[in-house]
Amino acid sequence: MYNIPHITFTGEGLMLPDLWKTFVTRNHIGVMTTFRRNKSIQMSIVTCGPYANGIAFTTTIKSAKVINLERDSHCSLLISEPNWTGYLVIEGYALISSSTNTRGNELQQSFRDLYRASGGGEHPNWKEFDEAMKSDGRVIITVIPEHTYGFQMHTDNS
Repeated sequence: MYNIPHITFTGEGLMLPDLWKTFVTRNHIGVMTTFRRNKSIQMSIVTCGPYANGIAFTTTIKSAKVINLERDSHCSLLISEPNWTGYLVIEGYALISSSTNTRGNELQQSFRDLYRASGGGEHPNWKEFDEAMKSDGRVIITVIPEHTYGFQMHTDNS
């Protein structure tokens, strides 16, 4: 069990510390917070995993999260243990990877990598998976940390 201090990150391209990567690799329950046009908050439950330089999940391009993030990329993501005792909060900004800004084969591989990182392992039918991502109009949201904090994060199976 660890008590995680408040740490502030600046700049792009920072890697998540190993402790947090381990925590997020084992815990995929998340609550994403974005800001509506009127500055009120919008929250969504997501399944996430460590990806690139942050924590990522997929959603549909027309979701409230995407609409809000296109207007204001600042956001926060809380990742919790199933019993809600240990958690990690990432405050930062979101990058949206979609068919409009990512080459098709790169986006396809990114969806597959994120599926694995979010606890899905190997999909039984990658072709079907790829088609579903495309037909659903899915995008990848990656939250890049600028400030993080957590409490009682368990990194073993106790």
